[in-house]
Amino acid sequence: MVLFFARGRSPTTAHTFHIPVLGIGFTVDTPLRVARYGISSVVSLGDDLLLEHVRRHYCEREGLPFEPADPSRPDVRAVRTRAYLDLLDVLVARQVAELQQSPFEPGSEITRYFELLPDGPDRTAYAAMLAERDPVARLKAQEALRMRALPGSIDVNIMTKSDRDLFSTDPDRPSLFSDAVMTFRGFAESTLSSSVVLSAGINPRLFASIPQYEGFFPDAVRRLKKRIVLKVSDVRSAVVQSKFLVKRGVWVSELRVESGLNCGGHAFSTQGSLLGPVLEEFRAKRTELVALLHEAYAKALRSMGRTAPDDPLPMRVTAQGGIGTPEEDLLLRRYYDLDGTGWGTPWLLVPEVTNVDDATLERLVCATEADLELGQGSPFGLPFWMLKTSASEELRRRRIAEGRPGAPCSRGLLRFNTDFTKEPVCTASRAYQRLRLARLGEEELNEAQRAALRADVEAKACICKDLSGAAAIKLGLNPVATPTVCPGPGIVDFSRIATLEEMVGHIYGRLSLITNRARPHMFIRELRLNLGVLRQELERRALEASSRTATALGEFQRNLLEGVQYYRKHATEWLDGAPLSSFLSDLEALGRDIAALQPATA
Repeated sequence: MVLFFARGRSPTTAHTFHIPVLGIGFTVDTPLRVARYGISSVVSLGDDLLLEHVRRHYCEREGLPFEPADPSRPDVRAVRTRAYLDLLDVLVARQVAELQQSPFEPGSEITRYFELLPDGPDRTAYAAMLAERDPVARLKAQEALRMRALPGSIDVNIMTKSDRDLFSTDPDRPSLFSDAVMTFRGFAESTLSSSVVLSAGINPRLFASIPQYEGFFPDAVRRLKKRIVLKVSDVRSAVVQSKFLVKRGVWVSELRVESGLNCGGHAFSTQGSLLGPVLEEFRAKRTELVALLHEAYAKALRSMGRTAPDDPLPMRVTAQGGIGTPEEDLLLRRYYDLDGTGWGTPWLLVPEVTNVDDATLERLVCATEADLELGQGSPFGLPFWMLKTSASEELRRRRIAEGRPGAPCSRGLLRFNTDFTKEPVCTASRAYQRLRLARLGEEELNEAQRAALRADVEAKACICKDLSGAAAIKLGLNPVATPTVCPGPGIVDFSRIATLEEMVGHIYGRLSLITNRARPHMFIRELRLNLGVLRQELERRALEASSRTATALGEFQRNLLEGVQYYRKHATEWLDGAPLSSFLSDLEALGRDIAALQPATA
């Protein structure tokens, strides 16, 4: 059997989109479902024990030996992570080999590969092969196509702030045994040739550890075996994070711009910075940015005794968050000159691609705007999208009603708080909430303030365990798990289960899966979400419960108004007819509402 794709070879980009990380368990094995078709996806490395359980599951299914990592090892997190990623690499390579050798006939794997592709040279070559009548020429065309059938990238995600000091009180254990650093080591030492997506900003000790791994340096032909992707909110965050890395000889291969609010999971609320204006700045400054970073990168490599490339290495710019139609996808890629887009939330409704148990899937299909909440559910203290009808949320509310708020802390991945205890605890835990609510009862507050703060405390949910609950049920790891799910607000636009072919077809405009005929444009929805956050923060400030200053809230309001002006100026370049009229009507109404807000007082 000939294998045209060898493990360790950098994969190509067959598709214009990628599937972002959707939470701890939802995409944990998505590469095994889509990579062989050229689709790149991102695996969360947040829970190493889940990776171990999923590895056991697939080893048993594929008839491979399984040896569990020794839990007494101080670096067990790195060992589990590497072992799981190595398994993904082996299994995807096996799938690709089988696909490349399958016959070109209806329903075969290689036929599915080419029929999923977007319009482009490979799809054109496939159509030409189908039209070829000469048997010899047809066979020759098929062999050429087999060599083009390359997998998508098996990328991984590390949330940089999820970084417990496991041995902070042990002088014999250096900080290199912290969660994020060990997780990164597992990826760096794995056989994968792919990218690690770093989200949530700079973690100095994690970033400083990267240069010890040879895979992040270019080889003789300027290729990187391991690549860095930074998830950023604007040009400023891209510059700050990228500079930190390039000055240490580590190139940034992609800047992944994400909408602050119009996305699933954690929402990194900015000061009213909107995706359109942010991407406009990237478009205007991209060449300058790459040149600036290349200069610092080359200098760093030379100081390390390494050969510096004369020209900058490739740096992709992509965007994700709230994209729902092929027209929006094309707008981002063509107008803003992006190298690709990320489609996340809609994939939760594709069972063959993501891990969503049947009960949660039904809840997602039926979800309305009233079922979604951007609240204080994350122990990280960041706004977090939740489906309020999930099993996890139902259990959380039941515990509160029974007078026992908080969850048992079985995994402990988010134990960071030391307000009341010597050892860190999670703010979603019963231990913390009992102590915090007792202190709240002693503080001098009026009833409105006390209620608001109590609601914030009790909102915290056990996301480190329950975000893997759907995968635990679907893969048969824990049939009694209570899953939570964190879709973006765009889930209400899709209300039926879809196949892989249907979702890819929707992305490329071959069909439409939108069921919400009142769906606003992604830029309009993001603007509404920001207006909602601004209103909420103004109300919280009146209760002295907001961490934002009056100056910050004033800046937030001004940025939104400037965003309205930007969209008003450019709308006619993007839209026409009824879509344009609807966009402008929504925009004018939002502009009036933003301008009418009373500014915060000092």
